[in-house]
Amino acid sequence: MDDFKMVVDDIFFIIGRGTVVTGTVELGTLRKGETVLINGSRSCVVIAIEAFRKAPYSAKQGDNVGLVLAGVTKEE
Repeated sequence: MDDFKMVVDDIFFIIGRGTVVTGTVELGTLRKGETVLINGSRSCVVIAIEAFRKAPYSAKQGDNVGLVLAGVTKEE
């Protein structure tokens, strides 16, 4: 995985999907199924990437996306 950085604008929970974080990718590329770090310490898997009612396979620098995260609560 490339270095990846995304500043989170919003966080919400969708019943049946999980925790979703939205924001703009500042650095790198992320693909569905890869692991990300939250605040540099807590790791989790990206189970889906969504952008403007589409489900792209990856997110790259400049993309405004929502990431569906596995096993993460909204509070984390």
